[in-house]
Amino acid sequence: MDYKKSLEKAKGFADIFDLVKRTVKNYLNADQAGLLLGLSDLGAYGNAFLGAFYSFDANTIVINKRPLSKIKQKDPNLYNPYIFHVLLHEYIHSLGITEEDEVRALAYKITQKFFGKNHLATQIALNLEKFLPNLTFGGNFEPPEDMSIEFVSGIDRDNTNYIM
Repeated sequence: MDYKKSLEKAKGFADIFDLVKRTVKNYLNADQAGLLLGLSDLGAYGNAFLGAFYSFDANTIVINKRPLSKIKQKDPNLYNPYIFHVLLHEYIHSLGITEEDEVRALAYKITQKFFGKNHLATQIALNLEKFLPNLTFGGNFEPPEDMSIEFVSGIDRDNTNYIM
């Protein structure tokens, strides 16, 4: 499989999430079924923002819409690699790995193996702050209590084929 071309041609979150699941399955021989994906404006904190978080309670990845729209407007070539990285990072959390340093290292190793060290997705995994300098790596992030989440349908295609 040509991972680079698949990411480049991905048409949305579901295509990129499929790619994330394949890379993790091939690298760790592990997967997590039944995940939900939501988009929400998680705000910004001064000049910083949180890219996404994984909720163990809800088995849901929530991506901050604010940086997505800025990336799409200012640097569209960064859009799919950024989404891949964020989904990969949070998907690794969904497997029960909670230590941020461990997740970041694993995301880098996986991305490097399947995309090569010079690919934009790998460079993002190596140093996201270089591309988005105001990102927070919040271990202490508390999601807003009144968070409007827009759920993305069809995200976990492999585990929803029974629905007609």
